[in-house]
Amino acid sequence: MLTESEVSYRSAFDIAADVAARRLSPVEVVETLLARIGRLNPVLNAYCTLVPEQALEEGRQAEAAVMRGAILGPLHGVPVSIKDLIATRGIRTTRGSRIWENWVPEQDAPVVERVRAAGAIVLGKTNTPEIGWKGVTDNPVFGATRNPWNVSRTPGGSTGGGSAQVAAGLGPIAIGTDGGGSLRIPAAFTGCYGFKPSFGRVPMYPQSPNASVAHCGPLTNTVRDAALVLSVLAGPDDRDRLSLPASDTSYLEAVSERAVATSLRGLKVAWCADFGWGYWPVEPEVLNVTRSAAHRLVDFGCDVLEVRPDWLGPIEAWNAIFYGGIVGQVGPTLEQTRQLLDPGLLRIIETYLTDSLQAFVQADVARTSFWDQVRHFFGQYALLLTPTVPLPAFPLDQDTPGTVSGRLPNGLGWSLFTYPFNLTGQPAASLPAGLTSDGQPIGLQIVGRRHADALVLTASAALEAAQPWGDRRPPLN
Repeated sequence: MLTESEVSYRSAFDIAADVAARRLSPVEVVETLLARIGRLNPVLNAYCTLVPEQALEEGRQAEAAVMRGAILGPLHGVPVSIKDLIATRGIRTTRGSRIWENWVPEQDAPVVERVRAAGAIVLGKTNTPEIGWKGVTDNPVFGATRNPWNVSRTPGGSTGGGSAQVAAGLGPIAIGTDGGGSLRIPAAFTGCYGFKPSFGRVPMYPQSPNASVAHCGPLTNTVRDAALVLSVLAGPDDRDRLSLPASDTSYLEAVSERAVATSLRGLKVAWCADFGWGYWPVEPEVLNVTRSAAHRLVDFGCDVLEVRPDWLGPIEAWNAIFYGGIVGQVGPTLEQTRQLLDPGLLRIIETYLTDSLQAFVQADVARTSFWDQVRHFFGQYALLLTPTVPLPAFPLDQDTPGTVSGRLPNGLGWSLFTYPFNLTGQPAASLPAGLTSDGQPIGLQIVGRRHADALVLTASAALEAAQPWGDRRPPLN
């Protein structure tokens, strides 16, 4: 039997290589991770639904394929988790809601089909706030997920279960979604790497009414693992009419030593810690750590300039589009379901239930105006770097960090750096930049031009090489 230390933080890339070379048994990998999950998940509540028997059977089938010399996929024998918002055939998908508490989909979402086809082994579903409505993770069905770095704090959301899983060594890959920062916020709070691909790069199905800001991507411990996963997930699917055409880009090549050494030279890179919107001040430790990390790109030939874009804040447009989408899902049956809902979600629904069609159209117009500002900005700069969030993880049982100047921030305004780039659909990642003085992770965000996923990965790999985070792990045993 493998030891936990041999498996818990082993990269997906290395697991796949070792399985293919018959140095590692996928059955033993699954057994070891299930044992660790059994010990730590009762504390963290990262996984909300486990399928141990199914995972062990998939492990046996994966091992048999290796032994008979079958052609293996790029994730063959690698354990993965799926966020509980994503449909999984034959596995309960509650969406964190008592409304869908007993839903068992009859088909997989495209991303689940693709990781399975690549040989991955699904361990189970990870926890999420109800319908993914907020940037922390708790819900009426499964309760709160805890941060492995400090179990009295949130891991962020809405892919908080996935981030807690990866940070705690409960599986190398979590597949999640991001509608306003839901991959990047938890990556920042738990010291993981979260990658939001360009809108449409990874197909989404079934669609939700707020699908126009929704992205699907990975949470991992390494940039190379995220590139590996993206190579599996990316590509068109007719079920998602907005999915992008196939690309001949090699995401693994984008994170190679050659790409890191050559592809960044001469690029103009913007660093910004203040959009001027006044939603939430960046805490000094977060500012200092992320600014220092951003300037490490100078070592790779980039010209890093500190800027403050003259953009009009798009929070009301995002609120109307994102929360309007939630109203579209739940509003028609509200009188029958209101007692089942998270009270905070109910307040949001009641706030936006009376919005008119005109308000929604105006939000879309404002979104286009915001994109025009951002488009002009990225005509000058290849990348924009910011803090991922302006503060480290805050206590459990709070939907927001608190107040600014005596008032609660508007919507997701406390995460002012992430949600704008769901409106624009640009690729963006959060990577570990360092720790606060009391040992909490700090995230740095990298935003690329439209469809420049490979460049975001290259810059991420450069910073990972410049200040490695692989040995920085939470104090859990």
